[in-house]
Amino acid sequence: MPALLALFAVLFILLVVVLAASIKIVRPFEKGLVETLGRYNKTVDSGLRLIMPFIQTLAKVDMREQVVDVPPQEVITRDNVVVTVDAVIYYEATDPVKLKYNVGNFVLAVTKLAQTNLRNVVGDLDLDAALTSREVINTKLREILDDATDKWGTRVVRVEIQRIEPPADVTEAMHRQMKAERDRRAVVTEAEGEKTARILRAEGVKESNILEAEGQAEAIKRVADADRYQKLTVAEGEAQAITTVYGAIHEGDPTPDLITIKYLEALQGVANGKATKIFLPLDTSGVLGSVAAIGELFKEGNGGAASAEPAAVPKRSGGDRTPPGPTAAQQMPPASAPRPDQPGR
Repeated sequence: MPALLALFAVLFILLVVVLAASIKIVRPFEKGLVETLGRYNKTVDSGLRLIMPFIQTLAKVDMREQVVDVPPQEVITRDNVVVTVDAVIYYEATDPVKLKYNVGNFVLAVTKLAQTNLRNVVGDLDLDAALTSREVINTKLREILDDATDKWGTRVVRVEIQRIEPPADVTEAMHRQMKAERDRRAVVTEAEGEKTARILRAEGVKESNILEAEGQAEAIKRVADADRYQKLTVAEGEAQAITTVYGAIHEGDPTPDLITIKYLEALQGVANGKATKIFLPLDTSGVLGSVAAIGELFKEGNGGAASAEPAAVPKRSGGDRTPPGPTAAQQMPPASAPRPDQPGR
């Protein structure tokens, strides 16, 4: 009886072991590779899977996107500067069979491959280009790794350069260069600003002078127009006055006696100044003769010699405006009168 119980116990344990070996669970992000006696049989998806224990095995392959950290390494650029570069690689499995059977340690293989190609890509660039062309380095490295890992059943999604660190002395020199460049830009910007300000001020002064000159020219033009208008108005008024006076004189038909009296009044006004000499016109002799004739008339009116007849003064015709010349009696001036050919004082 105890032997029978021991046998049942052994059989139960064997049954449990067989069931545990034959029941496999594949996760949703995994693929199962079934091998029969060490030979690939099939690929199963996620879920509960049964295999023949001790004859078949099931290997699981993770199909999620994985990350591989490429350790830092020193790379010499084209201008012989040693920089420290590290990167990260993102990949995902596309064929679990190739990933399982074509490469023994994919992580180690892709890391070494990335380091080698990273030296080649960065070594073809100058330091400045390497520092400013990370996207170019990422693209080239991803294309190289994707082509190389295609036979391993993986796809390189992207490659990211974490850092490119030059030596300390080169970094310090770059800082000094950057500071000098920024100082230069500041000086150039300040000079350009000052230049622009001076140009604007000069243009402002120029426009101000132009406007002021235009204003002065406009003012001078208006003053000249006003002066011209005033002179034209005065001239027109004087012309009208002269025309009116001239017409009135002709309409009044003045006698030589009136003209002589007006002539003498004008001479009196001329002689009223401070001049010591007076120049009389050439027809003064005729005027003086007319004065003598007028004197004789006044003498006769006051009871002088009745037998003395005044000299007849011919009348002017309507078209003759020149005063008549003196008669023979009038041409003889009295003894007290000055000679006609001598200017009066």
